[in-house]
Amino acid sequence: MTASKYRDTSVLITGESGTGKENVARIIHYESSRKDNIFCAVNSSAITDSLLESEFFGHKKGSFTGAIVDKKGFFEVSNQGTLFLDEIADMPINLQAKILRAIEEKTITRVGETEPIATDFRIIAATNHDINQLIEEKKFRLDLLHRLNTIHIKIPPLRERIEDIEPLLNHFASEFARKLNKPTPKIEKTTISFLKNYSFPGNVRELKNMVERALILCKNEYLSESDFMTNTSNKTDSPQAKINYNLEENELNLIRLALIEKNYNQNKTAELLGITRDSLIRRLKKYGIQVSRSGNFEA
Repeated sequence: MTASKYRDTSVLITGESGTGKENVARIIHYESSRKDNIFCAVNSSAITDSLLESEFFGHKKGSFTGAIVDKKGFFEVSNQGTLFLDEIADMPINLQAKILRAIEEKTITRVGETEPIATDFRIIAATNHDINQLIEEKKFRLDLLHRLNTIHIKIPPLRERIEDIEPLLNHFASEFARKLNKPTPKIEKTTISFLKNYSFPGNVRELKNMVERALILCKNEYLSESDFMTNTSNKTDSPQAKINYNLEENELNLIRLALIEKNYNQNKTAELLGITRDSLIRRLKKYGIQVSRSGNFEA
């Protein structure tokens, strides 16, 4: 990854919630020359306003009520490492100016002290908000954006990269099988097709949770559509309720399902689809579906 080659360059990662922004940040860190030092992940929206400055810059003992010991802030803790600022857009506008100065000067001053402290850190920030809109609304500083997005990585939602669903599905199935001390299940092709027609509003995080639950509840050696129905049956945007308007994708999926329904008999499959066998064969060639005598197809 290009961003890993430049140890001091700031990176801004954008994308919807659940797309894996922190995972990308960790990859950048652990493939860089800072990999042997700390990766400090901070959720900017989870810290109360009253403690924000103390948490980021640290404080001196007795500087305020509750400051019973000297404390290093995130910038000091991240010395020689990477400071990952998640949900950066939720940071109060008054703190943004101080964050900008710390990034530019690589020095900070603890609350209650006057002596500056030098620290060497790399900033990777992430957000699921539209930064440009926040700038127009005067909720985010333009100069801070310019400092953060030297390299900008935009992660598309899972529904826009459905080719990633199958490898992610296999990865999560293997991961949770190992954690649950179960054999890695086989995944039916119809299950993969079924999931590809789901919009995944929760993106990769939702898929991961679905696979974990499916493995916990699964009593077979394979994962079928029914193992995922349970996860989405109470949702209005479930796979079975999601409408896919792409004609070619729908035609391809219908042919696959019909082949399975009729045990790969082409005459019966054509009859079920309401077309001639020659028309079915033309469509099989169109989509690169090869039906073997053993009762399988490849696309």
